[in-house]
This record gives sequence, C-alpha cells and structure tokens, in this order.
Amino acid sequence: MISGNPHHQTTPSGKPRARAFGLRFDGTPGPFNAITDVAGVAVGYSTLISGEGALVVGEGPVRTGVTAILPRPRAELATPVFAGIFSQNGNGELTGSHIIEETGAFNFPITITNTHSCGVSRDGTLRWMQRVLPAALDSGWGLPVAAETYDGFLNDINGHHLRFEHVAAALDGATSGSIEEGSVGGGTGMIAFGFKAGSGTASRLVEWHGRHYTVGAFVQANFGKRSNFTIRGLRAGPDLVETPIGESTPRAEKSSIIGIVATDAPLLPHQMKRLARRAPLGVAMTGGFGYHSSGDIFLAFSTANREAALARPSRIASADFIPDTDIDPFFDAVIGSVEEAILNALVANDDMTGRDANFVPALPKAWLKSKFGARQGK
Repeated sequence: MISGNPHHQTTPSGKPRARAFGLRFDGTPGPFNAITDVAGVAVGYSTLISGEGALVVGEGPVRTGVTAILPRPRAELATPVFAGIFSQNGNGELTGSHIIEETGAFNFPITITNTHSCGVSRDGTLRWMQRVLPAALDSGWGLPVAAETYDGFLNDINGHHLRFEHVAAALDGATSGSIEEGSVGGGTGMIAFGFKAGSGTASRLVEWHGRHYTVGAFVQANFGKRSNFTIRGLRAGPDLVETPIGESTPRAEKSSIIGIVATDAPLLPHQMKRLARRAPLGVAMTGGFGYHSSGDIFLAFSTANREAALARPSRIASADFIPDTDIDPFFDAVIGSVEEAILNALVANDDMTGRDANFVPALPKAWLKSKFGARQGK
C-alpha cells in the first residue's frame, strides 16, 4: 500500500522517496522505513563535494564521502553481533570478512566509501574507537568492516580526498531515526542503471508467534545497466532508454553494490548468512544481474543475543534463535527492504556533473509520476 507516514515519503531534507510517487511495496515498513528502525543502529555521513571542470588529480573535482553504520550504541560497540556475509560477485572489497566467516560475528562500526579510500575508512575507524572507547583496544585488536564501490566517473578517486577526520565526523554524527538518502556519504559519486544513485535504506516489520521484529537494509548502489532497470515488475529500462531524459556522458561499466542488513530478531550466524544470501534477490528485483565488473557483497547482522555474542570464557553461552523452518518471513523482509532501498537511493537524487564535466541524470520524476499515478508527497 501507499504509506501516509511522512518519514516514508521524504528524507529529513525533503527529498522524495519511492513511496512519494505511489510505488507499492510488499510488507510493512518500520516507523522510519530505514535500517535505523532496528533499535541501537545508527547511521552517519561525511559528504565531500567541491570543484568543477577538468580533472586535476589531487585537486578535484571531488564527489565522494563515507558512510558509517553503528550496529550497537556507541558504548556497546566492542560487543560483537552475530553476522554472516555473502558475495554474489566478488569484484569488490569488504574488510573483516575472514573473521566473520571464521567466528560468525564482528564488532566495531561499519564504513562504506569509494574503492581507493577503503583503507582510510578502515584505519579511521580504529583511530576513532581508540578515542571514544579505548578499553576496546587496550589489550586486543580490531578488524573493522569497511566496504567500497567505485566513484571514479564523477570523482577524483586517485586524489585520495577522504581523510581520517571525515571518517571521524561520519562516526560522530551517526544518528537513529530518519536518515538522508541519495548523494550523501559514500554514495555521493555513485550511479545505478545510468542514473544518479548512492545511499538508500528501507525496513520491514516481521511478526513471529506474537512477537514483533524488524529487518532493515542499507545499500550503496552503484550497479546495473539501463536496459535492465525494473521498478516493481515494470521493465522500465527500455522505456527510459527511448525517452529523452538528458543523456548521460558515455562511460565504461564499472559497477558494484554493498548491502547491509540488520535485524533485532534472535538468529544464529548461519541464519545471518542465509539472510545475506537473499539480499541479491532484492537487487535482482530492480534488474541487477551481477555482471563481471560488479562487486555485489552483502553483510547481515543481528543485535540480539548480546550475552551469547560476548562468549565469556569458562562458562556455557546460551543463545535464543528462531527455527530455520520459520525463517521465510525474514527472507521476504530482506528482499523487500533491499529492493526498496535501491529505489530510494535513485529517487532521492538530482542530476550531478563531476570530473571532466561528466554528467549523470537523476531518475526522471515526471516519468515516475506518469507511470505510478500518484502526486509527489500525497
């Protein structure tokens, strides 16, 4: 159904989301229709936009940034969360993946940025943790999760403009509630289906035997060919290829998507991996097919089972979990929230011109109105 909740219709700055144009989605979203509907999860951004014209490496133009996702409140960031990862196509990077595969858990914040700044965001997270929670590193080590997609068509990616202070600002500014989408944070210079894309989020509520849980997704969308673009089953790509929309600058296909799935449902690490495996199905709903150059990498985590995740020594750890035989509604929630998050990243956007006057148009709002029959903001 079309949601009347204003948080479902627009971002905090007033940019439209997909539901503002009458798009109907399966399932029931949370209060903010965002990954932050999962209690304790927060998102922050640093967005870097400066310069125009010809590329001068080290000077710009700059169209990049970093996104920070805190899986627990700041004081609890050293406490692990059960987690699982899945690589649909491995032409990309997500640090910390080996220990997640080994132990089924991770701690510390997640950051997402451009391909050539992934190391800066990882190391910046460790510097930030040393400042805000030094006890977490006093007698141990940290292996933060940092992920990337390529923004070199619009951004001076070899200029390495992301600095430690930008990572710290994104982490310090992480908030719950309604969050911005589109060309913000790590998504600033990203493109999907030939349209301006970037950061997007959505959530779903799941009822299980009288208990209520939340599944939220966050994507950095930078993938897909225009001809494959699909919106709620409508093969939009061929129509949009033929429609005058302001032609983008021709570019080589260099695409990826990072997807983060969060839930408060009590699920074990192997179940989190199962949720991560369903995220590509949400991508496929929009026409993403995991082509050769695409890094399609997904991480799912649960904030439940705090004591079990700590796994204190010399005692038995006990964890609650929903049976695998009852997990299908959570699969539905992952697929639906990932699909909507991608469309939100596209809708909450404007045209962008970057390095060498490279131009990427926004998804045309007039076309959306004509196809889905609802006035923006209704």
